[in-house]
Amino acid sequence: MGLDQVAYAKEHGTEVQQDITTWRKHPNLQGYMETLWKKRGGEGEFNCVSVELSAEDIYKLEDIVHWEKLPETTGFFYGGDSDAYYKDEDLEFCSKALALLSQGKKVYYSSWW
Repeated sequence: MGLDQVAYAKEHGTEVQQDITTWRKHPNLQGYMETLWKKRGGEGEFNCVSVELSAEDIYKLEDIVHWEKLPETTGFFYGGDSDAYYKDEDLEFCSKALALLSQGKKVYYSSWW
């Protein structure tokens, strides 16, 4: 048991999901995404819900990852700080997500623990 995370894309009007990246126990990324979700009206636990990511969100995430400024986040199932471990993968995700957004797809982040 622990924090599992996925980013995926969907074509407008379909339910077909294309996985972009998966993470296991990347708590600070979880904190970033939970903050976005709450800003958009999310309430309760940020578990088994998705948040749609805009190009602006991805550009901001890319900058935060590059400068190693993800918000410190803890949780019982989250594991320890894994920012350095996932840095290259996070930046690759940002690049893929921006490409998919430019193709008119929607990009989402979801997690479960």
